[in-house]
Amino acid sequence: MAVLSAQNLTMSFGERVLFQGASFEIANGERVGLIGANGTGKTTLFKLALRSLEPTSGEIHPGKNTVVGYMEQHACAGSTKTIYEEILTVFSDLFAMERRLAELNERINQGGDTAPLIEEMLYLTEEFERRGGLTCRSRARATLIGLGFPAEQHGLRCDQLSGGQRSKLSLGKLLLSEPDLILLDEPTNHLDIDSVEWLEGFLRDYRGAALIISHDRYFLDRVTERTLEIDHRKITAYKGGYSEYIKQKERDRVIAQRHYDNTMEEVHRIEKIIEQQKQWNRERNIRTAESKQKSIDRLLEGLEKPEAEEKTLHFHFETAVETGNDVLICNDLTKGFGGKPLFSGVDLLLKKGDRAFLLGPNGCGKTTLLRVLIGQYTPDRGLRKLGENVRVGYFDQSLEGLHDEKTVLDEVWDAYRRLSQTEVRSALAAFLFRGDDVFAKIGDLSGGEKARVALLKLMLGGYNLLLLDEPTNHLDITSREALEQALLDYNGTMLIVSHDRYFINKIATRILRLNPDGAEPFGSDYDDYLRRMELRRQDAVKQEKAAPKVNAYKLNKERESERRKLTTLCRKTEEEIAVCEERVEQANEELQDPVVSADYEKVLALTEEITQLNQRIEQLMDTWEQAQQRLNEIEEELS
Repeated sequence: MAVLSAQNLTMSFGERVLFQGASFEIANGERVGLIGANGTGKTTLFKLALRSLEPTSGEIHPGKNTVVGYMEQHACAGSTKTIYEEILTVFSDLFAMERRLAELNERINQGGDTAPLIEEMLYLTEEFERRGGLTCRSRARATLIGLGFPAEQHGLRCDQLSGGQRSKLSLGKLLLSEPDLILLDEPTNHLDIDSVEWLEGFLRDYRGAALIISHDRYFLDRVTERTLEIDHRKITAYKGGYSEYIKQKERDRVIAQRHYDNTMEEVHRIEKIIEQQKQWNRERNIRTAESKQKSIDRLLEGLEKPEAEEKTLHFHFETAVETGNDVLICNDLTKGFGGKPLFSGVDLLLKKGDRAFLLGPNGCGKTTLLRVLIGQYTPDRGLRKLGENVRVGYFDQSLEGLHDEKTVLDEVWDAYRRLSQTEVRSALAAFLFRGDDVFAKIGDLSGGEKARVALLKLMLGGYNLLLLDEPTNHLDITSREALEQALLDYNGTMLIVSHDRYFINKIATRILRLNPDGAEPFGSDYDDYLRRMELRRQDAVKQEKAAPKVNAYKLNKERESERRKLTTLCRKTEEEIAVCEERVEQANEELQDPVVSADYEKVLALTEEITQLNQRIEQLMDTWEQAQQRLNEIEEELS
């Protein structure tokens, strides 16, 4: 069953056509990647699916009874709830059900006509369990932890969160609400690698469908099973994730170009025959020419010239001078702030031609280490030494080196006055700044455009050691691929911080993991890094299982002993309750005897005894309930 369908869909704004004549379906449970260059209409397609925009023509609509979920851009802003309270709002209907069940239980205990109450209670209990009411709180906590909110942060108020943290919380609420179709627009933007991997696992196990816009190609490969591409005003479907889409698209392009070239070759051959027949100008030749023209018309009918490739960036990094074999040497580098070290004891040797990547969780000090290496920060301890003829170029992920008040042209030209204006404009054109684009103010550019300016300045510097901090963050897929190729062709040395796992796999020759006590070698690419991390995790689990065997045995023995004691307590309590109830019944019968009822002192004594017995029964019931509850917990722990 389709959860989203589009038929002959066209969307335009004035004369600008985003896509036209598009038809596709997304099936229930299917996870589909939506890709295309910036500005091709990916987010617009989401708005059409959500009915917040109307198409120019054609239609797009969710399936019958399909619930569509979309991550709100400014969700949770201004909320004074804690993180945990906010994410639990997803289950407000379950909590209302829980309150109603408690109310029904109380009314049933009061007696009276309980049949309709019991019937409602049975229905609500079944519905509550079916919809995950018993596990909703634990799922909420697990989701927060998976998205990078440790348990100690669950009490933070939403109005104290950063924009990135609010985005993660909004994503968590969306995932827990479990709509039939999730629309995700760059869901990995504010996540570190551990959180992205958690999200991948969540989506792979998710029973609903997902349509995902992302520049994270590794993420798309891990999660999606089909790809929709918006390109040249068309929406085309491909089987598989991103890597498979690339292969299919190239095959289709080659086939289409070959078909077009062969057809046009045949057309030109026939045109020559027609020209020759016309020169002879006899009646039979004219009929032949007309027949051949019909052949051309048939060949050209429906023939489409393959679209030219989109303009892409042209990177080419050149080193001005050669370095020696040892490019960067670090010994015992340590840096912290406020008396608290971020990292210590970092030993590092970069050799000429190394393409090393520095990985580690957010906040471990990767950017700080790069700034120590370029001399922006002074280390608390240790040595940093550059090799012979080393010239360092640095890409700052925050793009702080750009000047908002300058034009694009001046930003580059002021840094390289040795170049003529023509040379600078030619370089800018290679980075897709053409015509009046070069006079735009830096402050008015998008993140991707600013990144292109920063990369161009880096490219023109002739550096032989590049320190790059998240260089792909603001780039679309096409620009990332251009950067990858340029770095593969570069003959210098690199140390790169990145969360882009596809980029890491494509470029890396070495992986280093930054820990509080140093930088540890960790394989040659990201997949190797993952394997080693998994082996380390398995070793830790084995050690954990092996170490507490005696303690676990002792704990189980203690639980078994407690279970026996509680079972005995419950049995003895039940027996005493039965004795007390029997004595209450006997005392009530004695009060019915006319001889006893005529004796005031006897009546007073029996009444006092019944009161004390009833109080004792209540105490025994409390004892039994507590013992039984603990007994149930132990049964679960031992099962």
